[in-house]
Amino acid sequence: MAETKDVKDLKVIIGLEIHCQLNTKTKLFCSCSTDYRNDEPNTHVCPICLGLPGALPKLNKQAVYYALKVAKALNLEIPEYSEFSRKNYFYPDLPKGYQISQYDKPIAERGIMIIDDDEGHDKEIRITRIHLEEDPGRLVHKTSRDRVGYSLVDYNRSSIPLIEIVTEPDLSSPKEARRFLNKLRATLEYLDVFDGEKEGAIRVDANISLEGHKRVECKNISSYKGVEKALLFEITRQRNLIRRGQEIAQETRHFLEGRGITTGSRSKEEENDYRYFPEPDLKPLKVKDWVNDIELPELPDAKRERFIEQYNISLNHAKTLTGDIKVADFYELIAENEPVLSATWVADTLLGELYYRDMKIDSVPPENFTELVTLLKEKEITDRVAVDILRMTLDEIKEGKKPDLPSAIVKKLGLGKGSDNEFDEIIRNIIENNPQAIEDFHSGKSNALNFLVGQVMKETRGRADPKTLNNTIKEYIEKME
Repeated sequence: MAETKDVKDLKVIIGLEIHCQLNTKTKLFCSCSTDYRNDEPNTHVCPICLGLPGALPKLNKQAVYYALKVAKALNLEIPEYSEFSRKNYFYPDLPKGYQISQYDKPIAERGIMIIDDDEGHDKEIRITRIHLEEDPGRLVHKTSRDRVGYSLVDYNRSSIPLIEIVTEPDLSSPKEARRFLNKLRATLEYLDVFDGEKEGAIRVDANISLEGHKRVECKNISSYKGVEKALLFEITRQRNLIRRGQEIAQETRHFLEGRGITTGSRSKEEENDYRYFPEPDLKPLKVKDWVNDIELPELPDAKRERFIEQYNISLNHAKTLTGDIKVADFYELIAENEPVLSATWVADTLLGELYYRDMKIDSVPPENFTELVTLLKEKEITDRVAVDILRMTLDEIKEGKKPDLPSAIVKKLGLGKGSDNEFDEIIRNIIENNPQAIEDFHSGKSNALNFLVGQVMKETRGRADPKTLNNTIKEYIEKME
């Protein structure tokens, strides 16, 4: 009898289907503007994107060019020709009853993207295909005290150009899936064909199964964190079903982001259910030759290697700095001043402070950050004071104010680095007022010294140099003896 694997050892198999809105000015098959997010519902529509009888689609050449640009960046093959098909299904946000997509003749096939696996090694993720399709409209679900829930339909999103990027089931964990999505987003933004900060710009369908069991599809996850959470939940749910001897149903599930769970929605459709057939109103695409004229910008992997060589920074810092085109551009603006110190402060401090405040790096004036690093380099301020100045600066920006330059803040608040002698009295008072800490220090408790250093740093508002304070305080204690 064959040995049966423990449930916890079953291999996790994940594939992704990622829908990304392309940054074109007009929709995929008509001239309606794609800049709809701040406008009233159903104000960016026409007979074509509403699917009214007799309206004929006209393909947006820019969307085709962008799809080919992505395909070239991800090393996909471009077939001699591709074609559009009608994907037939009923849903209220799809008024014509079919979606114009690409089925068996996509615009690009068979590519590769390399990511870090969970052990930090390079791992190739195969990309099955990229195809073009139109976005459907959008349902807005409402509830109120006076009436039962109801839904409204907004067709502004109808026919916004999408590329769907489909991977092979090569991902082995939720963290790998998130790393793949982060790198894909960075690559698309480097290519300037996509803006991941726009609401609804990316939506992910995640297919997940455990070795030897049926596959479940989690639909329309709209955040990178959401994908990781949905997959984590599904792994646990599916393992628990197997432990109880129950069969995993092949189905489509929704991810409820607020609760961090998935719920069953319907049985999984098969391709036959959609009754695909070639779109009769659009000619097949013969665009393979276009690729020769597409020039790619420097992409994340190449920029990472250049940063390491040109600025002599660590691999980890280079990965962090090139993971977002705006962060990479910001770093390049300030790197000439002090590349290693600047890399450390951007990657280890600035990005964390921005994340905490839900701010973007392009809101930070490069000249302010350059001067902050210069003050540090010339040892005019301590690390602690630099962090305080950075926080003050970001808080002012968030409040809509123009921040002072760091040198002006130092001068106004008297935050310049002091000499050891300047703090003699403070150190003496701290030691005399904390006899328990002195007793603990003598009994070998190392935290006692850290406590005293912290007290001095607090009293000096971070102006003392913590690197020399340890020795200075020890000398004071020895003198007391």
